[in-house]
Amino acid sequence: MEALIASYGETSSDSDSESPLPPPPASTSSEVFCPLPPPPLSLLNPANSIGALDYFDGGQSSRLRTFPHVEGNYALHVYIPVSIPSAPKKELALFLKKVARVVPGLYAVDVDVPLDALCKDDDKLEQVALERELHISLGRTVPIRLHQIDTVVTMLRQKLQLQRRYWIDFSKWEIFVNDDCTRTFLSMEVVAAGLVEIRKQIQAVNEVYKLHNLPEFYKDPRPHISLAWASGDISNTLKNAIQEERRLSVGGSIQKCFFSCKFNGIVCKIGNKTYKICKFSDK
Repeated sequence: MEALIASYGETSSDSDSESPLPPPPASTSSEVFCPLPPPPLSLLNPANSIGALDYFDGGQSSRLRTFPHVEGNYALHVYIPVSIPSAPKKELALFLKKVARVVPGLYAVDVDVPLDALCKDDDKLEQVALERELHISLGRTVPIRLHQIDTVVTMLRQKLQLQRRYWIDFSKWEIFVNDDCTRTFLSMEVVAAGLVEIRKQIQAVNEVYKLHNLPEFYKDPRPHISLAWASGDISNTLKNAIQEERRLSVGGSIQKCFFSCKFNGIVCKIGNKTYKICKFSDK
């Protein structure tokens, strides 16, 4: 089974966030030492290394870390921010409501409130589950060292500095399970408009990751946004719920496109700081 993790970041502003990165721990010694140059990347980040990850998948209150904490590491996540247009929100909220009735234990991504609780108020369901910024991951969320931050951001901007605007269609409900089968995600996949462009951007991010000895993205990337999650592997249950909902829809027809949005940039989040990566060219 293909395993993907849906990862989620903060909304970026028009410029780099002013939130500072945490300072390195102060020395407890009274002696003064001259800092040595940083060691080679291959020593700090070998291919099988495990570092800290200041990122949490899903949204439950216990918030399990994907990686153990290591002092001096920062979580790197590169993604396309996505906002759902106002028109399709009611239809999507209705779909989530129907699925939540037959599949208990679903949570809206990035919030701690169960879907079945949100479903008691249609307006609240839309506001909490669908009015947030979602995103399409362009790379794995991975730990990097402090001295790598500037080169990662610089190289990402070099690779992705000029991008043309394009439309992204979200036209397929899909189920994804993370690598260790501890989370299942109800997602909307990009299978038509925008797929070619997003895969090219993923390849560019992969090239930067590779130069920093970071794990590349999945070989057959399937761009998507995730709207809900549940603990464990309940993929069969969710698939059955989606199929049943399609069967009960008018004529059993499958909608060609649930909603479209315009590509509006690429964001790199490192720790608690965000960076805008690309500029637009309409030529």
